[in-house]
Amino acid sequence: MTVRTRIAPSPTGDPHVGTAYVALFNMAFAHSQGGEFLLRIEDTDQARSTPESEKAILDALHWLGLEWNEGPDNGGPKGPYRQSERSEIYQKYAQQLLDSGHAFRCFCSPEVLDEMRSAQIANKEPVGYDGRHMHLSDNEVASRMAKGESYVIRMKVPREGTCNFNDMLRGEISIDWAQIDYQVLLKADGMPTYHLANVVDDHLMEISHVIRGEEWINSAPKHILLYQYFGWEMPVFCHLPLLRNVDKSKLSKRKNPTSILFYQRMGYLPEALLNYLGRMGWSMPDEREKFSLAEMLEVFDIERVSLGGPVFDVEKLSWLNGMWIREALTDEQLADRLQEWALNRDALMAFLPFAKQRMETLSDIAPLGNYLVSGMLPITAEQLKSAGIDEEPLLEVLQYSLWRLEAIQHWQRDTIFEALKSVSEGMNIKLKPFLAPLFIAIAGSSASISVMDSMNLLGADMSRARLRHAIDVLGGVGKKKLKKMEKAYQQLS
Repeated sequence: MTVRTRIAPSPTGDPHVGTAYVALFNMAFAHSQGGEFLLRIEDTDQARSTPESEKAILDALHWLGLEWNEGPDNGGPKGPYRQSERSEIYQKYAQQLLDSGHAFRCFCSPEVLDEMRSAQIANKEPVGYDGRHMHLSDNEVASRMAKGESYVIRMKVPREGTCNFNDMLRGEISIDWAQIDYQVLLKADGMPTYHLANVVDDHLMEISHVIRGEEWINSAPKHILLYQYFGWEMPVFCHLPLLRNVDKSKLSKRKNPTSILFYQRMGYLPEALLNYLGRMGWSMPDEREKFSLAEMLEVFDIERVSLGGPVFDVEKLSWLNGMWIREALTDEQLADRLQEWALNRDALMAFLPFAKQRMETLSDIAPLGNYLVSGMLPITAEQLKSAGIDEEPLLEVLQYSLWRLEAIQHWQRDTIFEALKSVSEGMNIKLKPFLAPLFIAIAGSSASISVMDSMNLLGADMSRARLRHAIDVLGGVGKKKLKKMEKAYQQLS
């Protein structure tokens, strides 16, 4: 049997360091077994998936040095490698489950499901679909379908006993079937959910080992059940420990930058970031901290993975990155990296039309553009407050702007402007004073080019990170305050 592993990112946002972490371990394990590693795009969420996000994911993983044998960009014998191009396959297998009695059509509307959950909460019962349409007669199903009633396809799940399965790292795992819901397999629009598409694709693409984050442990019974229903051989499961913040909470963008593009924009070396991800729950046999991808692949043993939650510490990453700069690069190589990173012609050409209007000497370019090649700016609370907005609405301006900008799928000047304009109008603050603290957060000064143009040049990840930094500089937002602000923001929206 050829060992085959995969990474299956969803193109619905920025490329996440957690995706790179899981991809690295899948690639390393496949390499250690003389196997193959493939990449699949799970874009069944048509409302949120974008071609820009897919490209960013592929570019970021390639930038890190991760390569796959098969994927949407390099093809392969088991394609297509985008789930949006495989919808007929999923419909075929969903129908097979209906025909075999392992799935059923559910005609509950979203309103009915909301009422069901409200009643369960009021009665202090477990919350979830109660299976009410599981036993509809064939005639009633046909009648409802003839009337054009919308439906989803759900899988049948035992209500008693336990699901027992073996995990490569964790050994025997048992989960009560009563905890598992009647999972939707095919949505009303005909697109599959993750669970059906994941199992069908893993089988058809001959994935032998499913190596993924531990957050998927509770979904394993659904996948095991589908393998049994289809009569397919199951892959080996291996659930990696989740990346953690320094305070041991799950890695999140509120406490740590999570986008690979942020670290690329900050000037981290791809070798250093990949090295650091390789140390997340794993270590070299000789315990050295600095090692290349090639050195890791040469000695990789998945049994050396530790189940303790690996801590993603940006300060430690920066220290390791400094080692790579000093020890792995000659001065000539460092000059090349600096040129590739930010001092390249494309970056300069994007900024020059704005800088040119303010230049009298060539040396003016440095103070005009220094914030574009900087990381987090050394701004102060006093600078932000000098924008002329009281402290409480100032925090709201920054936080509401951040939330609105996080929702942008197509990052460009016009969409940035419309997003910020809508927040200023919702807060009843004129646009010029509303933008004043954003200038300082993004450029460190109110005397820069348009803040929208600055954000467009900096990119989504760095722009959002600088807004989070400005919020932290003002003391941050506590949990109670955050909940209050979320409610106000929803009304604003």
